[in-house]
Amino acid sequence: MTFTADCLLLFGATGDLAQRMLLPSLCALDADQLVAPDLRIVGTARQKLDDEGYRDFARAALEKFLPEERKPAIEPFLQRLHYQPLDATQTDHFAALAAKVGPVEGGLAIFLSTAPSLFEPTIAGLVGSGLAGETTRIGLEKPLGTDLATSRQINDAVAAAFPEDRIFRIDHYLGKETVQNLLALRFANLLFEPLWNAAHIDHVQITVAETVGLEGRVGFYDGAGALRDMVQNHMLQLLALVAMEPPASFDATAVRDEKVKVLRSLRRIECDQTVTGQYRAGAIGGSAVPGYDQELGQPSGTETFVALKAHIDNWRWKGVPFYLRTGKRLPERVTEIVVRFRDVPHSIFAARGARTSPNRLIIGIQPEENITLSLMAKVPGLDRGGIRLREVPLDIAMDDAFAGPKKRIAYERLLLDLVEGDQTLFVRRDEVEAQWDWIDAIRACWADNAIEPRPYTAGSWGPSAAIALAERDGVTWHE
Repeated sequence: MTFTADCLLLFGATGDLAQRMLLPSLCALDADQLVAPDLRIVGTARQKLDDEGYRDFARAALEKFLPEERKPAIEPFLQRLHYQPLDATQTDHFAALAAKVGPVEGGLAIFLSTAPSLFEPTIAGLVGSGLAGETTRIGLEKPLGTDLATSRQINDAVAAAFPEDRIFRIDHYLGKETVQNLLALRFANLLFEPLWNAAHIDHVQITVAETVGLEGRVGFYDGAGALRDMVQNHMLQLLALVAMEPPASFDATAVRDEKVKVLRSLRRIECDQTVTGQYRAGAIGGSAVPGYDQELGQPSGTETFVALKAHIDNWRWKGVPFYLRTGKRLPERVTEIVVRFRDVPHSIFAARGARTSPNRLIIGIQPEENITLSLMAKVPGLDRGGIRLREVPLDIAMDDAFAGPKKRIAYERLLLDLVEGDQTLFVRRDEVEAQWDWIDAIRACWADNAIEPRPYTAGSWGPSAAIALAERDGVTWHE
């Protein structure tokens, strides 16, 4: 059923995500008149506040996290906000929440950000209070479980109240402009798609590097680790978008059908194709930072870095390695995809002393959104000492190419799609379960072989074994 909701219910409305992302995103959408004037926003959390108390809370968050040029929009936006305290473990609390939300016949969109242990009581409370009817859709923020079994348990609980076409599983990377531009790059340009296969591509690298450490996520992160926090969702979604076949159309079913085919084609990884690490004390940007165990306050076997060599066993990608790495306390914050094409089969310039380098397509996702294609060009000169060739980058910086449109953060698009009911940039259940199935096999391999994270110095690019993982194939990580 397609409908535009006239009420948005935010669970976890006083949390860090709400302060940094959700409230600023909604304020920006309101300022640009992208949501209906009558859209009500109801926040709920354990904190005991009334409407005015929550508006004061939201005002402080927006003053802190909203760009300066957006701040005049704060006061008008605050009038949309309402609040109802809720303890999700107390079923009788949901009646008061339903009263605050009011009639839902006009459409209700729920953004649910909660601990995995609270999914089942929350869904039961929504059902019992009449907030899970046919005019309600629900957006689910990660983590959706800690493995395939717990993911299925959560999905079963949600599916008991909501059909799949009203479930919106959120991966905020899919809301980023450059991630969506990857689809435009591949499927709106004849230049790339004929070359996008094993005959022309040597390998693909996907890097998600962070400079931060635990940053207040101690309880969650130590129970998750880099593999489950980053690879299971964000990085496998990026891999699927790089590797998917052309969908018949740009709609939710067609796009997600092709992604799940890729995820189901991932070859099981052997332990020697993985590297895990945990940062020790070092320096980031010239400032000393503690090691993971020091931040945590105790020794831990949780990995803060992981590098993988993956393969997709299908016709298009057979034999092409996909190198994935992610970690905390790395030298720079960067998320990028590097597609390294094969070298020319025969260089006509070799006899004149020139060396060719394979073309590379670099898709920068954060902190800067850009696309760079490296091409070989002749260095100017009379060539009496031999021809010289050099890589020349063709850069497309999104901020420069599209100077007019405002730069949107991912949650602006995702919240708007949730309200309006477009599932294209959300993750379907079979995708999530295919991802968990692959990740669980890696974790089982680590457990069976007693693999422990290798130490690496904060401010480095991880354990030296991660460099060796690529270099034994003649590949160098792009840095």
